[in-house]
Amino acid sequence: MKKLLSLFVALVALSGCSMFGANGGLFSGADCESRNARDFAENTTDTVFFATDSSALSAEARAALDSQAAWLKSHDDVNVIVQGYCDERGTREYNLALGERRANAVKQYLVAQGVAENRISTISYGKERPAVFGSNEAAWAQNRRAVTVVSSAE
Repeated sequence: MKKLLSLFVALVALSGCSMFGANGGLFSGADCESRNARDFAENTTDTVFFATDSSALSAEARAALDSQAAWLKSHDDVNVIVQGYCDERGTREYNLALGERRANAVKQYLVAQGVAENRISTISYGKERPAVFGSNEAAWAQNRRAVTVVSSAE
């Protein structure tokens, strides 16, 4: 029994996950999620950019999504949220719809690459959360994006 407990503790340590959560429970999940989020950010390109008024994926975007798909296929216990964003131009409603189309374009590409659809959710923030403030093409280009983030366990 002591050997089994030692093996269990060693496996937890090797996985990089905390054995006890904040409430004292075993494997709260927060440490594992944080580790997965860091690993995803370090090993993929989490952001893809779009042309004005477009949800079409460029060759550069597809290359970034290929790295995401490879990572996700090797971490089949991880779910993600694809967040769609727009620049400040246009109405709130238009930009929410465009952000949704961008997030869904990313989702559909990842699914086509073999990632299970039920592991990917989407949300549109439209123009409400700019990455860069400014009213010029340089700022707008940085805000026309979709960002893939590791989601919390349900």
